Amino acid sequence: MSHVGFSVAAILCGLGLGGCAAAGSSLDPMSTPATLMPATKSGVALESLPPPIQKLDVAVYSFPDLTGQNKPNENFAEYSRALTQGGAQLLTDVLTKAGNGNWFNVVERTDLQSLLQERQIIQNTRSAVYGAKAGGIPPLRFAGVLLDGGIIGYDSNETTGGIGANYLGIGGNTQYRKDIVTVSLRAVSVSTGRVLASVSTTKTIYSVQLQGSAFRFVGVDQLLQIEGGITRNAPTTLGVQEGIQLAVYSLIFEGVRNGLWQFRDAAAGAAFMRYLDEHQRAMTYKLDANGRPIGPAVAVPIASAAQPAVEAASQPIVVKDKPKSS
Repeated sequence: MSHVGFSVAAILCGLGLGGCAAAGSSLDPMSTPATLMPATKSGVALESLPPPIQKLDVAVYSFPDLTGQNKPNENFAEYSRALTQGGAQLLTDVLTKAGNGNWFNVVERTDLQSLLQERQIIQNTRSAVYGAKAGGIPPLRFAGVLLDGGIIGYDSNETTGGIGANYLGIGGNTQYRKDIVTVSLRAVSVSTGRVLASVSTTKTIYSVQLQGSAFRFVGVDQLLQIEGGITRNAPTTLGVQEGIQLAVYSLIFEGVRNGLWQFRDAAAGAAFMRYLDEHQRAMTYKLDANGRPIGPAVAVPIASAAQPAVEAASQPIVVKDKPKSS
């Protein structure tokens, strides 16, 4: 057997032996342990918010995928959804971590039927054991603000491109794709039904593919060709989560700006508001006579990009409604 044939046989034998281990078991060399969802930049900024004067009682009934899009596939029809169907669970997780857990009291409404059924079981059991002396269970906590919205947009293949080169049988190429996810979130007053604040955010999701190949003649009428590649797809679920985190972050500041709720430490809150306003102005561009952008309207100093320090926890109080204008 030639040297090349022996090498190929050795590689195939190694792959066969590696496949004997059960996939996902501790003996699988490709298995990795489960981890918590990684932190995002928007998530870190949200958790560093100073606490409010009033801890808000909020409810989330649903946060659906309103796009209705399936996974993109150029070869055959896909029936799996392109985006996560667990938007309400992601929103609940984000709310419980806002300001290190000091901003929201989230009441369970996503699976309310199971909660009510379990409470009924507890009440029936108490009545069966204690009879007329059985006391009632505490009432459910109600919310003053309803958070509603959903994933309203998914623009796949918004931008695509690539580049490659080949010289004397050796070459490589790379391709990329950009998708955009849009999330909408609004706060609704339960007592009046009025929309207190509403925001929309977008998150860009990149996918990159890198490939390489080489071939050479190893003998008469014998051609050896080697190919390799790797594809990196940013998780869409993580992108949706970061879009929700930014939406909650922006909703908090919209409420502060509209007088719906306030930071417990006025100085820390004012510092955060200045930080946000400066960077929003930095994203506004001056336009020339023809309507073309020529530069930022306001230059933001680099020193102001540092975020203020995090303050202590707050005391839970109910939310107040925005005062009516005269």
